[in-house]
Amino acid sequence: MSDGNFNRALLPSTPYRSGIKMGRQQMKAQAVKAMQVALDATQPALTDEQKEIFRKNFERELRSLP
Repeated sequence: MSDGNFNRALLPSTPYRSGIKMGRQQMKAQAVKAMQVALDATQPALTDEQKEIFRKNFERELRSLP
């Protein structure tokens, strides 16, 4: 340990990082659900196929966010 390196396995585990990732995933799922509800309410004339394309594009854009 004199060179400044250490074994991360010796450190206590912290759920902070996994909690952040889980929170982001839940928020993205909620955003997709809210988008579907809003799309159904504002664009009732769209077919299911068009809504699916819109949902896929929306999810792709969400994945590109940090």
